[in-house]
Amino acid sequence: QVQLVESGGGLVQAGGSLRLSCAASGFTFSNYNNGWFRQAPGKEREFVAAITWSGPRTYYANSVKGRFTISRDNAKNTVYLQMNNLAFEDTAVYYCAAGLKTADWYSNYYSRDVYDYWGQGTQVTVSS
Repeated sequence: QVQLVESGGGLVQAGGSLRLSCAASGFTFSNYNNGWFRQAPGKEREFVAAITWSGPRTYYANSVKGRFTISRDNAKNTVYLQMNNLAFEDTAVYYCAAGLKTADWYSNYYSRDVYDYWGQGTQVTVSS
């Protein structure tokens, strides 16, 4: 069955780093682009970063630009999110997602609506 499994979350001090991984299986990875979203307590799930399957091209939310880097290893069906200089405000559950390579995705990569598959999430907690 379709699976997106995130790992790498944890507790880190402000200014520290974490690297999240998202391993995909059960679907044709090459037909999809990927994104990372996050959801803090009491808030809506928000866009963090996205990456195309080929190129690749990357996109970032303003709040993480310059601190986070999204990448992928297509041979391993895995997407990564390197998070540096973490701040308390980055505390959230981080979700990996996969969306079909459609015109709608390229126009709206920041929207939850263009993603078809989601992982279960991994908790990132930044202590101040």
